[in-house]
Amino acid sequence: MSAPNCARAWFSGRRRGSCMEVEAKVKVKIKEMEKRIRGLGARFIKKERQEDIYFAHPCRDFKVRDEALRVRRVEGECILTYKGARQDSKIKTRPEIETKVEEAILDILRILGFSEVRRVVKQRDTYQWDRLKVYLDRVEGLGEFLEVEGKDSEDKHKILGLLGSLNIAPEELIGESYLEMLEDKVEIPAKDRRNFLKRGSE
Repeated sequence: MSAPNCARAWFSGRRRGSCMEVEAKVKVKIKEMEKRIRGLGARFIKKERQEDIYFAHPCRDFKVRDEALRVRRVEGECILTYKGARQDSKIKTRPEIETKVEEAILDILRILGFSEVRRVVKQRDTYQWDRLKVYLDRVEGLGEFLEVEGKDSEDKHKILGLLGSLNIAPEELIGESYLEMLEDKVEIPAKDRRNFLKRGSE
């Protein structure tokens, strides 16, 4: 479903799977994990730098409502994304609407009273495994991570299966977004992954 159609489906009350973000995140050492995912047949797609600019609403508390609004700069393009409240404690599942926009959206949001919260900058390597996207992220100020993303809620079992093949247990999954981790100044050494307590439901 295209982004405009996805948005129409969401606002008309017809929530569809393709409007959901379904993913899992874990702290890793990229060199080691890259060998594992390639060994499972994952296909390299691209490498890119992403800059995510998160905004606060002038009269709506996104943190309390477990929502997020961001503009992602990547490869000369801007993508506006809204994320709704999380619905799962193991595999992050939440409504998501996104659409390509022009750079002017940043000025528009500020004029309307939105304020910048924080920027998250990362280098991302993207792989494809079956119908799942696999990301190896180097996040400034946080370290190295693996993210596995599905297309809809039916992919949860596929995600857990792939993580199992990579010797990653469900209790190792991180419950915070990169934004939340930076806001809380959380550092999670790879060797201590199993001792990390999930603080959110992402």
